[in-house]
Amino acid sequence: MDADRWMLPAGVEELLPEQARNVEALRRQLLDLYASWGYQFVIPPLIEFTESLLVGLGKDIDLLTFRVTDQLSGRTLGLRADITPQAARIDAHSLREEGVVRLCYAGSVLHTKPKAPLASRSPIQLGAELYGDSGTAGDLEIISLMLQTLHTAGLSNITLDLGHVGIYRAVVSHCELPAGFEATFLDALQRKAATELHTLIDGVDLAPPKKALLKGLSQLQGDSAVLAEGRRLFAELPEALEAIAELEYLQDQVSKRMPSVRFYFDLAELEGYHYHTGAVFSALVPECGQALAAGGRYDDIGAAFGRSRPATGFSIDLKALLGLMPAVEAADAILAPASDAPELWQQIQSLRAQGETVVSALSANPNELSVPCTRKLSNQDGQWVVTALKG
Repeated sequence: MDADRWMLPAGVEELLPEQARNVEALRRQLLDLYASWGYQFVIPPLIEFTESLLVGLGKDIDLLTFRVTDQLSGRTLGLRADITPQAARIDAHSLREEGVVRLCYAGSVLHTKPKAPLASRSPIQLGAELYGDSGTAGDLEIISLMLQTLHTAGLSNITLDLGHVGIYRAVVSHCELPAGFEATFLDALQRKAATELHTLIDGVDLAPPKKALLKGLSQLQGDSAVLAEGRRLFAELPEALEAIAELEYLQDQVSKRMPSVRFYFDLAELEGYHYHTGAVFSALVPECGQALAAGGRYDDIGAAFGRSRPATGFSIDLKALLGLMPAVEAADAILAPASDAPELWQQIQSLRAQGETVVSALSANPNELSVPCTRKLSNQDGQWVVTALKG
């Protein structure tokens, strides 16, 4: 029992000095990057009433959210599992600005269970959201910023996975699926269960052309050739063709901006289907078995806060980048001797103001320092000067 006292819950981690240094350095760098694009930093609260925290994102986020009872009001509070709805609330209710609003954020979130195998239950979520623009230009900006985020983290060989929930919606609307079948079909499609899908489709009471559409949708994953195949398969579905045209535009523009990015298309991608309304996207690298960053269009989520707004955005987990990004070197610190001399204190403060790291010894024999020092402060002819620290 005593040994368990020091254990953390499964999927909940602490970051020790080297890891924390790397994550914090990247956090600052990325927030500066977002600011240079015009994104304003916000800090939403860790806990909110569940009525606002869970709105608009479907049952998935509901199941991920820890709940507690507020001792002041007696109402149920949720520990945020995603900062996206909080940003939407800030845009729609707290700011209430007209036109385009760009927001960014960085903070811890908590999940009742991992979202993916080996994923953290306490991610550090960093992201950017763009409100007030309903066109593909907004999606292009967010995708470009997402890719620039990974480049800034030192990653290359990036694959952009693109999809559009409008294609699925156009197909199922055209096919007029029997009651109860769509939920089963959607579940199998999200799980990419090919054999199960074909069995389901073969057994449903639909005309053969409609069955062909459903089967074709389930197979449209791969390189840009699937866009041409989608155009052929959905030639009679204007909404699906419009969605494919958006994906073609995004591929063309991203290719021009970042020629090294590779593309993968999944026209049946339904991650976040219950709240996404348009293009959905994620970024992958070979060194990681799951998407490092993901996002999509989620128009009208602000309606729950009194103002419907078009919206698109993305987020990443900074912890997931830890093993992939270059390490940040520790500061080249200066050791100050144990002394009460006012002149030494003034020199230490002066050096710290210049950006130096100065560690003050607490005894005359500082043999064990948690911060390694390569230089020291020495008193030479009444002046405190920095010299090399010899081993």
